[in-house]
Formats: sequence, C-alpha cells, structure tokens
Amino acid sequence: MTTTSSLAFQPVLERIAEEIERTPGRGRAADYIPALAACDPRSFGMAVAELDGTVYGVGDWREPFSTQSITKVFTLALDLAREGDELWEHVGREPSGNPFNSLVQLEYENGIPRNPFINAGALVVTDRLHSRTEDAAGELLSFLRAESGNPAMDFDEEVAASESAHGDRNAALAHFMAAYDNIDNDIPVLLDQYFRQCSIRASCADLALATTFLARHGIRADGTRLLTLSQAKQINAIMLTCGTYDAAGDFAYRVGLPGKSGVGGGIIAVVPGRCTLCVWSPGLDERGNSVAGVAALDRFTTLTGLSVF
Repeated sequence: MTTTSSLAFQPVLERIAEEIERTPGRGRAADYIPALAACDPRSFGMAVAELDGTVYGVGDWREPFSTQSITKVFTLALDLAREGDELWEHVGREPSGNPFNSLVQLEYENGIPRNPFINAGALVVTDRLHSRTEDAAGELLSFLRAESGNPAMDFDEEVAASESAHGDRNAALAHFMAAYDNIDNDIPVLLDQYFRQCSIRASCADLALATTFLARHGIRADGTRLLTLSQAKQINAIMLTCGTYDAAGDFAYRVGLPGKSGVGGGIIAVVPGRCTLCVWSPGLDERGNSVAGVAALDRFTTLTGLSVF
C-alpha cells in the first residue's frame, strides 16, 4: 500500500489520465436527455480536493458539466440537517437492485422509495426540502456556490427544459407517491424544483470542493457544522451502498469509496478524513455510470491505497 502525501496527488492524476487516454471503449453519452446527447464521450477530467481546500486536477477538470444525480447527495444533506431522522420515515436506506427510474418497487412498498438516490427517493427529499425552504433548488445552488467558492455556478435552463419535456416517468413517480401521501407539494412545482437541481453545471474542481464537508465529517468550508458525525456517516454509507444505481456492489468492489454518479458522466467520491474526488467523462455504461470515471477511481484507490477498507 502506498502512503500518498498531498504533493503526490498530481502525478497520480497525470498517470491515470494517460492510462484513460489509451483506453479504447468509453461508453455512450446519455441520449434520453437530448441536451446531454451531444457530449463527447472521450472528454475526461479529474480533481482531488484536500480538506484545507487545496485542489489538484488533470484534463478537463475545470470544464463545467451537467451534474444530474450527483446533486442528490447535497439535497439529502441539506434536508437531513433540517429534519433529522424524521426523513427516514419517508424514504429508505436500502439498495434498490432496479434501474434508477423504476416504478416497480413503489407499488409493493406503499409509496416509500428504497433509498434517496433513486429518482423516487430524490423526489421525496426535494419535496421535503422545498417544504422547509420554499426553494429547494435555490437552497442547493447557494450551498454549492459557497462550498466550491464559485459564485458563477448556475442552472442550465436548456437541460432543465429538456428534462421537463421528457420527464413523464418522473411525473409518474411523483403522482404515485402522492397517492400514498408521501409528497406534500404540488407535482408541477416539485418537478420544476427537481429538474432545476439536476441541471446545475459544475466542474470537477467545484464538486470535489463542495463534497469536502463529508470528508470533514459534516463540517462546512467556513468551519460551521452542517451535519452531526452520525449524519455524515449515514450519508457516506448510503453513497457506498446506493450511490451508483444498481451497480453499487461492483463500484464498492472496484473502488472501495462512498461515491455518487450522475448521467452527465460525473462521479464524486469521499475518502473520510483525507480528501474528496470528482471525475467526469460523459460516456456511460448500461447502468448509467461513467465508464472512464469508474476506471479512473479504481486506479486512484489502487495507486494510492486510499479506501475505506
């Protein structure tokens, strides 16, 4: 096992980027969201952020991309900080084993989504945060701007509109859960909030920095506490078991870190007490995870020996 000092992160990232460049298959960009379909699947960026805010990067690490489901981690943190364990009466903490937009489990689980990172669960969390803030998407954007130090981060209105125009399945999920009294807000309002939060554009550097509160066990960049130690542990645990859709077991096996992916091609990962990472490459596998992103994180933990195991 290699002990990695802060100064060694940059050459590790450069070695990974060279290896990824030689990899022939990179998957395909998400085509069911037209605004994402045009992304070059061979784009690649990776960043590591230390707990003091020092960031290392390689490739397209400062290129903003569509965060998509990565934002579910931050919305979960913001709501859990406000309502605590009451949240878990409305959403579970178990891996789904089904596609992220599946309606199947809701039927026999009485409208309670299996976890906060499948679409149904994220809709519940967004709904509950919106009830507490009156602007869940705005609250999320403010948080990400503050933690990343990038006040220019913003929504991508084209992506939000594209998702809204192709959002029938998410609407069906929301209406189904509302029938079980597990949604409080009007469905059109909830969907608008949800699509806007998924449309936020951020770079690998932005997201690596914004995630460091989880590596600091709940402490924000300004030194204030967002989450208790237990809450930070809970989110990291759910990321490990549920963060990469129905490929979470394989991701834990290969990478060994809490992580969360998005169909925009990004993945964030946490080394508790040490650093956070974000990798981006738009080419996806059949489960919706970045092919090059998973490979890069696999190489990072192998080369550095940094994992939770």
